[in-house]
Amino acid sequence: MIVVLKDNPNPKQLDNLIQWLESLNISIHISLGKDTTILGLIGDTLAVDIDLIAALDIVEDVKRITEPYKNANRKFHPDDTIVDVSGIKIGGGNFQIIAGPCSVESMEQICFIAESVKKAGAGMLRGGAFKPRTSPYAFQGMRDKGIELLMEAKKISGLPVVSEIMDLSQLSLFEEVDMIQVGARNMQNFELLKELGKVKKPILLKRGLSSTLQELLMSAEYIMAGGNGQIVLCERGIRTFETITRNTLDLSAVPLLKSMTHLPVIVDPSHATGLSRLVKPMAMAATVAGADGLLIEVHNDPAHALCDGQQSLTPEAFADLAKCINQLLPFAY
Repeated sequence: MIVVLKDNPNPKQLDNLIQWLESLNISIHISLGKDTTILGLIGDTLAVDIDLIAALDIVEDVKRITEPYKNANRKFHPDDTIVDVSGIKIGGGNFQIIAGPCSVESMEQICFIAESVKKAGAGMLRGGAFKPRTSPYAFQGMRDKGIELLMEAKKISGLPVVSEIMDLSQLSLFEEVDMIQVGARNMQNFELLKELGKVKKPILLKRGLSSTLQELLMSAEYIMAGGNGQIVLCERGIRTFETITRNTLDLSAVPLLKSMTHLPVIVDPSHATGLSRLVKPMAMAATVAGADGLLIEVHNDPAHALCDGQQSLTPEAFADLAKCINQLLPFAY
């Protein structure tokens, strides 16, 4: 349920309303918009008398929200959320490119790529220390050593670092990581999401391989219910009958999510297509569709990458992509 207040509501009446609602075990989310103030009522609102609230002098309108996601709902929070990642902002007109290798392989590799993508215009560095792989025999990442190398690359380049967490037991290793990524396979790992709700750190939440947009928003809701509202959503392709591409990139998700939620939405064309030659056109299309940013895999030697080299751009190709994206931004939806 949302309560839309009139301009300049009487402070005492507003305080009395909030106290009464809280006495009914209703949590209140106050959204101060440019033109209106909205109270988002979270909890069992069936016992709340809509007519009684609507009759109050300070109330403009009262509406019941049928969607199960409350905190993430744009109706609760009309203005775009701006997520701050160690001074780098995403959302609300702030477009960012997060770039780097699928997995950290060595000090030389990650530092070279970090400096290269920064020079080309990336705002953040991505790099996998823990890697979820379909085969147990595939490279699983450098684990805690990979985190250490990412921190060295951060010192050299000055770029905030984004890296994927696989399990709650790894959380202590991510203290210096600027943004924690929750991968597609963990999107519905609800115990992990609950704990990340207690972390005062931005979260990059990827859409699951077969998840609906509402399921993605419900996963974001788990994190937000714990008190962490600094979430960036990522469309990274879904599994369909098509086999030429790794996944099917659902670009319609961008404008749909932007209408459903106030959270920033970025696109990962690397994982979505699995083919480096498709990354640039899909990144350009995502930008025009209104995405708040891109997640791009970059490797200095894709042919010999230990993970997902076929979908990685060279630093030179990334620089060309970044230039094209900057030219397209004025035309974004």
